[in-house]
Amino acid sequence: MAKLEVTIDVIIHATEDIEKFYEGFSEMFGLEKDIFSVSQVIGHFDNPIITIRAKITKKEALGFLAKFLEKISENQKNEIIEHIEERTENSTLYIRFDKQMFIQGKIEFREKEAIRLKIHTPVYNKKDTVKVFSEIFQKVI
Repeated sequence: MAKLEVTIDVIIHATEDIEKFYEGFSEMFGLEKDIFSVSQVIGHFDNPIITIRAKITKKEALGFLAKFLEKISENQKNEIIEHIEERTENSTLYIRFDKQMFIQGKIEFREKEAIRLKIHTPVYNKKDTVKVFSEIFQKVI
């Protein structure tokens, strides 16, 4: 199995509860709070914004990916595969899903106000992108 790395990025606004995101990651994927790094920034209107990031590698990345694929529908899996070339850049597959639906225990793809996943594995020939990621998905299912 090729090297695999998953990065999770979430932007949390002042009106959102960071603990709900930690609970969601724990319940849905078995990810504990301590794997996330936390940064605080000030928004355009001087509002506080928190970003959390987790970088998962090796077996943990495979485990996360298996749980993620388990939680999405067949249609969503097909959507990822069908649009893999548009979602991939420099050996990294980008997936975004709705923050509010996530807090409710569901995964729905969404581009804005989203949790961002970056799934990286070496792809040495761009034309092999679909094949490489499809093989990874098949191995973890």
